Amino acid sequence: MDLSNKRSFHGNWSRWFSCEGDDEKNVLVLNVLLLGDKQSGRSSVGNALIGGHEFQTGCCAPGVTMTTECQLLSRTFPGHFRRQGAESDLRLRVVDTPPHMPRPQSLEKLCPEGVHVLVIVVRADVLPDNTQLHHHAERLLGPQWHRHALLVITHADHLEEAGLHPSSYLMTADWLRALTEQVGGGVFFLDNSCDWPSVSGRPLRDKLLCLSAKNHHRSLRVRTDVSL
Repeated sequence: MDLSNKRSFHGNWSRWFSCEGDDEKNVLVLNVLLLGDKQSGRSSVGNALIGGHEFQTGCCAPGVTMTTECQLLSRTFPGHFRRQGAESDLRLRVVDTPPHMPRPQSLEKLCPEGVHVLVIVVRADVLPDNTQLHHHAERLLGPQWHRHALLVITHADHLEEAGLHPSSYLMTADWLRALTEQVGGGVFFLDNSCDWPSVSGRPLRDKLLCLSAKNHHRSLRVRTDVSL
């Protein structure tokens, strides 16, 4: 697999293009933005998406996050899906962010062509009383952010241990219930106890790809005119 953090430009719409070589394939390039509160598991979700462990996870002290600035990693998955009867590659460019509101200018430099999928990350066993994630999302991507958003609940294995059904968990807080109803891509529960990212990566990528297809692979430009 090709792992690179180099920037590339593909326009406001994802473009299909042929790779060089005897076995030519189409490639779909999608920019994915991770957004979440402190220690929500953003980097773990990023690792699941790229199928590796390149994003640094864990914490050096209670309440201290490992991610302090935006980081971009990309990976190509050959023959990940079929389009018009032909195998096509999927290239994900995943941007991990610091907790709370990342700097719009930093995001715009990493994704000048825009964001195709916004992944909002919430940790199941550390549910805050409230969060400004939906406000941050709208300030960064505009009022259509929810059409491109997917909610990922990390450490979902704790729900089973607590005997709590996922649907009941989503009703435990007003802001979480509202967020669940807003996101166009639905909810994905990530079990951090299993052998992942090899296990959880594929279904998560498929859910992300389905959401992007629903939006005809359009992207949302990062708004750099907002004030922090």
